[in-house]
Amino acid sequence: MGEVRVAAITSLTPLEELDSEPFLVDTRGQHVMCARWAEAQGYVVTCQLLLYGLRPDHSGLWVDVEAGLVEVFAVANERVLDRAFTSVPVFFAECERRGVRLEIVGQDEPSYDAAMKADVHRRLSMPTAGYNGC
Repeated sequence: MGEVRVAAITSLTPLEELDSEPFLVDTRGQHVMCARWAEAQGYVVTCQLLLYGLRPDHSGLWVDVEAGLVEVFAVANERVLDRAFTSVPVFFAECERRGVRLEIVGQDEPSYDAAMKADVHRRLSMPTAGYNGC
């Protein structure tokens, strides 16, 4: 049997919300949290979905599921899930209908100091200038 393939759901929250909602803006931090969870389960993250207010029935969300490339959706926490979809209950129902597990990692969000916020800001505001976040 092959590895369980996971799609990490991250919230594409606008950079303007960095001061008030740093974790929701930090898609890399959300992805890392999902990847660590998946690794601890013996799973592998095969894709990252950057979502903000997506309808749960959007066809693009289910392409990899229908192709048999994703068995589990993982999301860092319920706050990220609330930002990602227009209706979390409808998304849960759609996952159940399609036989896809949804796992909420539920680890504590990191506390962001000024330097961490500056790193997130730099990474997100300068992608076309060749900055790779390192």
